[in-house]
This record gives sequence, C-alpha cells and structure tokens, in this order.
Amino acid sequence: MRRRTPAPPSPLPQRHGVDPVRVRLPGTGSWATVRDHLVERLSGAGPGVVEGMFDAGLIVGADGRPVAPDAAFVPGMFVWFHRELPPEAPVPFAIEVVYRDEHIVVADKPHFLATTPRGSHVTETALARLRRELGVPTLTAAHRLDRLTAGLVLFTVRPGERGAYQTLFRDRRVRKAYEAVAPYDPSLALPTTVRSRIVKERGELTAREVPGEPNAVSRIELAEHRSDGLARYRLLPVTGQTHQLRVHMNALGVPLLGDPLYPEVAAPVPAGDFRRPLQLLARELEFTDPVTGAEHRFRSARTLAAWSSYADWAAG
Repeated sequence: MRRRTPAPPSPLPQRHGVDPVRVRLPGTGSWATVRDHLVERLSGAGPGVVEGMFDAGLIVGADGRPVAPDAAFVPGMFVWFHRELPPEAPVPFAIEVVYRDEHIVVADKPHFLATTPRGSHVTETALARLRRELGVPTLTAAHRLDRLTAGLVLFTVRPGERGAYQTLFRDRRVRKAYEAVAPYDPSLALPTTVRSRIVKERGELTAREVPGEPNAVSRIELAEHRSDGLARYRLLPVTGQTHQLRVHMNALGVPLLGDPLYPEVAAPVPAGDFRRPLQLLARELEFTDPVTGAEHRFRSARTLAAWSSYADWAAG
C-alpha cells in the first residue's frame, strides 16, 4: 500500500492564535482548476466567497504564494487560507496557568470558555488565548473539557510529543477528579459506581444512555451536604464519554445545577450571558509525565459559585 505524503508545513502564520485552514485536493477528480474544486467543496461559505478569496490572493500553496484563479487542479496538492472569523462575545474570565515547562502547560479554564476552536467558538477558546498570551504557537490540547465545565486542562508545547500525552488519556493513565453541586437526596446510597452505555449522535445536543455493554464508568461520592437541600459531590470518571458525568448524575436523580441540557434542554442562552454557570469543576489532574517521568499532581484553585453563595449564583 502506497504511503500517503505528509503535509508540508503551513506557509501562513496563525491569526489571533488560530491556525489557517489546510485543504488537500483529492487524488482523483474531474475539476479543471483548483478554484472549481474549492467552490464545490466550500459551498457552505456562500455565493462568491471562494472566488473573492482567489481574487484577493488569500488562498496560497506550499510556497506561500497565492494560487491563481485559473491554476490547474493537481491531485494531492495542499492549499491554505484563513477563514473569516465570526464575531464572538468575549468571555470575561481569565484563564490561569497552573504549571508550565518546556513540554506542557496546565491551565485552569473558566466556565464558558471552549477548550479548542470549534463551531462558533474560535478565538474565544483556551487554546487560542494561551497561544496569544504565552507566545507559544505550537501549543495544542492533549484533551478537552466541555465549554461549560471549568477546571484543569493539559496542553502540550512540542508537536512531536503530543501523541505521548494524548495516549495517557486514551489508556486511562490520568487520574481525574471533578467537583459538582447538585440537589441532595438522602435516599441515594453513596458512594456508588455508575456503569452504562452512553451514545451521542452527531448533530444532537444531548447524549443518552442505551442498552448494551457499558462504555462509561463513574464513581460518585458525597463530599458534604447542607440544610438548603444542596450537596457537593466528588466525581471520579474512569472513562471519558461526552457529557458522561452530567448524564450519570442526571440518571441518579440529582442533575447538576446550571445544566442546560439535563434533564431537559433549556432555551438557548443569548451570547454574552454568563450567568449561572454549570456547577461542574475539573478539580484534580494527576499523571506520570510520559516524556520526563515526573509525577504531576495539579489542583484547581477555582470554586463553584452555587456552593459559595447559592443566592448570588441563582440571581446571576
């Protein structure tokens, strides 16, 4: 089997901490020009947008030079361009660096800030912010937290080492502990381990539990409770399915405070509304560094607002 040619380095720098888009032309096709292919492939950009980018010289080849509008289609050719960035409501909370060395950065992410660029969240993401603030364009995320979840995220500095750190998460060699605020149910026997099969279909907002072999395992512990009917929980995920802790807490009858998806999908929150954050925090991260061998243990300094003052949190 013929080995696929690796992509050359990008001829375009990052913009606002965001990488340019790279497109590899198909190995076969009937397009006469590069433009013909991209107009079809990027049809969602809108009428005339791709043509305008060619005319403005915004689509470049591996040498960094603009690709001419009439350039012939070359199978396997790479081109790059910067997409038009949508306006984003600035997330008015700082991201704190907990630890940094020549291999990794561990950041304490606030609620509402996405980990990596995706969909309508591009420049207002932890990755883009850290690239800009630290001046490290090679920074990448080794894993992700939901946008609404706060807490610890591991980033890698050197592209060649990213796989080693990602493998830690894939092989479940990272110990993660979360903290959450939810209703207190005295009839709920805790600690308990929840096992279920969770699926999330592309395009759907929520994940759901279905019959079958469990692929999601979470240990749920009660840290403390108080007279106003709230409790603070310690959540220890063994696996890492999308929305796993939120789904499992909801299944136990104690959905997390501020959760807009479980048990019911709430009305969309307007952009720029940062009231009543989801009460879920990635509190601890512990692992053996696969590159240096160092034993790392990090702890978030953030607090969950509903536990500190439920009245203030509820009032927004």
